[in-house]
Amino acid sequence: MIEIPGVDPQMIANNLEPAFPTHPGEIVKDEIEYRGISQRKLAEQMGIGYSVLNEILNARRPVTEKTAMMFEAALGLNAETLIRLQTKYNMRMALKDKTFMQRLNEIRKMAAIF
Repeated sequence: MIEIPGVDPQMIANNLEPAFPTHPGEIVKDEIEYRGISQRKLAEQMGIGYSVLNEILNARRPVTEKTAMMFEAALGLNAETLIRLQTKYNMRMALKDKTFMQRLNEIRKMAAIF
């Protein structure tokens, strides 16, 4: 976190957290729409089912290491960047899960005893 004396850390642009995490499928979806590539054509080129690709593009399925590498081969998008986005997405979604966060707090309380 960046700190500047006399400035609220929440008001520094580099410290801001987006309200909604970005799934890497959204980036890929924007890219293929910009290029005018159909989902069916891309799925065929990558050798995956149309429904699998559609679920990734609509944030209902994660981008795996293999699919990230296929997007890199087909579209030139950096696979490591897509995986980092997926990891950040997963972490933010876990942080929004109230039941899971309660569980973490219980684990932390028990760990403090030791």
